[in-house]
Amino acid sequence: MPTIGWVFLLGAIALVLGGLFMLRDSGKMPISKEKMKKIQERKAEIEAEESAEDREQW
Repeated sequence: MPTIGWVFLLGAIALVLGGLFMLRDSGKMPISKEKMKKIQERKAEIEAEESAEDREQW
């Protein structure tokens, strides 16, 4: 493969990896303690409702 082919190949790989790293770093959203507590409470409620529904079906 000619040198220009290797340059394009390495450039394409660098662009893909750079994009993936940027997505990974931008995906972190800080959640306040109050919101996290509400999320956990709501999750517990939903799980309790689902387990009650499962018991009713049997």
